[in-house]
Amino acid sequence: MRIDNQNETLAGLLQQVQDQSARKQDYIAPTDQLQIQTIVSEVADIPNKTQVIVEGSHGSPTQILEANPVAFDQLATKAGLDVRTARRFQESYPDVLDHALNRIHAAEPRNAMLRTFDISSQTLDPIIRQAFSDGSAIEAPASTGILRAVVSDKFKTFDNPDLLESVLPVLIESNADWQIVNADITDKRLYARFKSLAIQGEGAAVGDLMAQGVAISNSETGHGSVSIAQIVWTLFCLNGMQTANKSRTAHLTGSRLEGDIAHMLTDESTEFDNRALASKLRDVTGHFASREMFESVLEQFRNAAGDLVENGLAAAQPAVEALGGVLKLTKAETSSVLDGLMQTIQQPGYVGQPLSRATMVNAVTAAANNADADSVSDWHQLGGKVLDLPVNQWAMVSTVPVAIAA
Repeated sequence: MRIDNQNETLAGLLQQVQDQSARKQDYIAPTDQLQIQTIVSEVADIPNKTQVIVEGSHGSPTQILEANPVAFDQLATKAGLDVRTARRFQESYPDVLDHALNRIHAAEPRNAMLRTFDISSQTLDPIIRQAFSDGSAIEAPASTGILRAVVSDKFKTFDNPDLLESVLPVLIESNADWQIVNADITDKRLYARFKSLAIQGEGAAVGDLMAQGVAISNSETGHGSVSIAQIVWTLFCLNGMQTANKSRTAHLTGSRLEGDIAHMLTDESTEFDNRALASKLRDVTGHFASREMFESVLEQFRNAAGDLVENGLAAAQPAVEALGGVLKLTKAETSSVLDGLMQTIQQPGYVGQPLSRATMVNAVTAAANNADADSVSDWHQLGGKVLDLPVNQWAMVSTVPVAIAA
């Protein structure tokens, strides 16, 4: 068998992972050997940039790294600063920010793992290159790069190549005939979602064709666990609902040995941990490829079609607002669900059908189609949460009163 490389999405994902892997460098550094320096942009549309200067034993820089937004937020958080306040100070009071971070690093030293991308100075932001070349503040560094994450020295480096090497062979060898639906790599996480061309069936109504799926995700930058989850796709609109069936493993291991700050991490215990984790992920992936697991979710979906909203489409807006309250959505997010509901009631299996819990599941997952890459999985999970709502919480949605016009 093979994985259907729809629109070359899989090939693009593998190429991006390979390119990033070739540029990755990890270092352990004491925070009291890090100096923070914000470079002020003189161009209105270009924000200020924060550098992290890693000092060697004689105070000279061994690395000068441009902190991306993820790493900047982590620097602020680890120093006990509110992220929004730190971002404001980065733009409006950079000297104050630099002084505060440097004082905290000096007073409260601790080891941190710096996850970086090596790049040539020619590819750095122009204002960073200017800081290197004008000679007024710092000398040209031995090497330069992007600081992509500042994480604990206990962070277990199970990276994106490790995940793909664990999962893809299992998908290829299964009889589920997998096709990749979408994939993204952001500064925070990798996401890849697959659907089965062989494990399919009708869901809430005749014509509501659904397919088994697998969603895999990982963060190299400290934004959550390694995750493999079951996802069920509505094929007409490719709305995806992530079920509660999932496996998560945290990126944490024992404390690392201290060493020279410029020493590449080579930890045999981590390699052992990764082999064990890879074996677990292969087992879980194989389990999610089963028709039995898919059929159990289909049955739940069919039952959800019988959980009706009492006042039908007349209660569409108040029911969505009540659901937004149960799920703790913002007004904008609730509005997205209402838009998703309007789309859902026009698709096969739902046209002319009563408003039900199944309709609401699709309304929620439809919001993922307009979400940013780091929010798509959140909407998929919320869809699964609607399917699993306890009776008392569903009653808050299904029995919502309808205002009668005067």
